[in-house]
Amino acid sequence: MTALFALATSLLWGLADFGGGLLTRRTPALTVVVVSQSIATVVLGAIVVATGAWSETGPQLWFAVAAGLVGPVAMLAFYKALALGPMGVVSPLGSLGVAVPVAVGLVLGERPGLLQFAGIAVAVVGVVLAGGPQFKGAPVQRQAVLLTLLAAFGFGAVMALIAEASTTLTGLFLALFVQRVTNVAAGGAALHVAVRRGTEAPPKIAWGSLPALAFVGLADVAANGTYALAAQNGPVTVAAVLASLYPVVTALAARGFLSERLRGLQAAGAGLALVGTVLLATG
Repeated sequence: MTALFALATSLLWGLADFGGGLLTRRTPALTVVVVSQSIATVVLGAIVVATGAWSETGPQLWFAVAAGLVGPVAMLAFYKALALGPMGVVSPLGSLGVAVPVAVGLVLGERPGLLQFAGIAVAVVGVVLAGGPQFKGAPVQRQAVLLTLLAAFGFGAVMALIAEASTTLTGLFLALFVQRVTNVAAGGAALHVAVRRGTEAPPKIAWGSLPALAFVGLADVAANGTYALAAQNGPVTVAAVLASLYPVVTALAARGFLSERLRGLQAAGAGLALVGTVLLATG
């Protein structure tokens, strides 16, 4: 079940990143973050009320609050990097954040088997290679790399925090709701300040963009949920690495919808990432 939930996380995050990257090419990244997360918050609020998840309130929700504060910073940096593009290069670098939850798992005493260690090594090397061909170039490209590395650390921190925020399914709903409320509050405050300072235009969302924004927000929150379930059902080290394969999904989506061409090194990296997945799943 750990592998299944973690791979579902990769699929959801990969599609959410692709959608978010497209939206930020015509809408400010901060607006995309706030609106998409607001939609997810409304849906999660309804789920919390319907399931009676309020009864799961406890001190563990502070982990969700922390994840909610870190998440908007990571998403904003990542969406800006995706807008600079190309997606097939930026997205793989974002998965370097897997080092954070893997390190946490090791500190907590997890010791994967030899085959799983091999899978972790192969998968991480593959993902790094998938994003490695364009470290040099124009200033915009260097900016995209720096933004992505900032986002990677934030994503890794969110993965580690959300895994600690709940122990039951209803508790997970409540933790995700608290995380999203914090996301919206922090992102909304940042947007308000940016508009007041004139560095960001007042939000203007076309009705036609709402379905895409809803998809990005809901796919992202669903990915957080499936990752938490993966981490609860098996080693965090394995769950984190399998969940970090989402850049392959983003790159394939960019290839299919935007005709972005992957270089040979990137394609080889994607192949290694998949080999690592197989080793982890079978180990």
